[in-house]
Amino acid sequence: MTRGDDLASFLHKERPQALVDFTRPSEALHNALAAVAAGASPVVGTTGLSATDIDKIETACHEKKIGGIVAPNFAIGAVLMMHLAEIAAPHFDAAEIIELHHAAKLDAPSGTALSTARRLSARRGDKAFAHRKAEKETLAGTRGGEEGNVAVHSVRLPGFVADQEVILGLPGQTLTIAHRTTSREAYVPGVLLAIRKVTADARFYRGLDELLGLNLG
Repeated sequence: MTRGDDLASFLHKERPQALVDFTRPSEALHNALAAVAAGASPVVGTTGLSATDIDKIETACHEKKIGGIVAPNFAIGAVLMMHLAEIAAPHFDAAEIIELHHAAKLDAPSGTALSTARRLSARRGDKAFAHRKAEKETLAGTRGGEEGNVAVHSVRLPGFVADQEVILGLPGQTLTIAHRTTSREAYVPGVLLAIRKVTADARFYRGLDELLGLNLG
């Protein structure tokens, strides 16, 4: 298929078991719902979807009794990076995230960075991270965006694919958990795993970590 083709007609004609979507937030919801309507399990890696959008996809999957997944990142290493950062979160006073992507990426911060910040904050429970803001910010935005008292910094440059660092701090020490992507091949094992799972089981997943059995309880 090419841009502008009738996706719904294609899906009803070809009857695939799954549809993999890495497009734009403005198109991903429509594509996923068209897939579900045709009986194809949506495997969505497009970032920037709202919580409401994901709820709509999940509801459609349940009504059609098919599996589906929306994941901020399909790289297994990135998922483990987030999981390890969650384990560390209760033991540190502060955390910041630096995400680095190719110059053509449309959204900032990345879906992975935003998801990481929310998960770290949730892991802290009632004890929020400390986030020290500059008394004088001579360049607006220098301290990054903020989600749950976690500062998030976005870098967009040619040469990057998709990297992320989570830096956690205590007096006298820091811990950095980093994931580097050197090729888009990094996403293939996770996508294949997701396709196998959602076409075999009528379950909806919000992230690849559920498929890997990563659950902190």
